[in-house]
Amino acid sequence: MNFPSELKYTKDHEWVRVEGNEAVIGITDFAQRELGDIVYIDINTVGDEVAQDEVFGSVEAVKTVSDLFMPVTGTINEVNAALNDNPELVNSDPYGDGWMVKVTLADNASVDGLLDAAAYQTLVGA
Repeated sequence: MNFPSELKYTKDHEWVRVEGNEAVIGITDFAQRELGDIVYIDINTVGDEVAQDEVFGSVEAVKTVSDLFMPVTGTINEVNAALNDNPELVNSDPYGDGWMVKVTLADNASVDGLLDAAAYQTLVGA
């Protein structure tokens, strides 16, 4: 399993990459493995400010549907349009082409409370 050290993580298995006052968010390699083959991503919160720990969408796999929880408070600027036709990108490249949303952070310091790669790896027992 892959745990990129430059990312921050949540206990709900989302990752965050901060780029200035923006953040790119997706689900972790662990999460996509647990879900199995992803067939649909439902995110209709573009333009909305979503509070930390609130649901911003869902991911549907062959056997289950899981909510996506916002790791930081922010306004969703963009949803990865490539996932409309290719939701399996989340399985094949969860930290790259399988990203889910880009948000403008309400407070950059909120990222500091998230898990680093070592803490997330411990959480999932890897």
